[in-house]
Amino acid sequence: MAKKKEELDPETLELIQWCIEVEGFLVKGGATQAQAQEHIEEQVEWFTDLFYDGLSPEEAAKEALA
Repeated sequence: MAKKKEELDPETLELIQWCIEVEGFLVKGGATQAQAQEHIEEQVEWFTDLFYDGLSPEEAAKEALA
């Protein structure tokens, strides 16, 4: 019997896409892609809070760069 691939719920997928967009704005703000990815990974709880607070990816990146 084949193992069913684990599927992420729609909210998790939305959060992942949001973080990808934040990463792009961090890069536009002067970070390298590696720095942006590392920062999001290290601060994932903080970024998740911003996501649930309704900030746009651009607003979240501005907060992170402030």
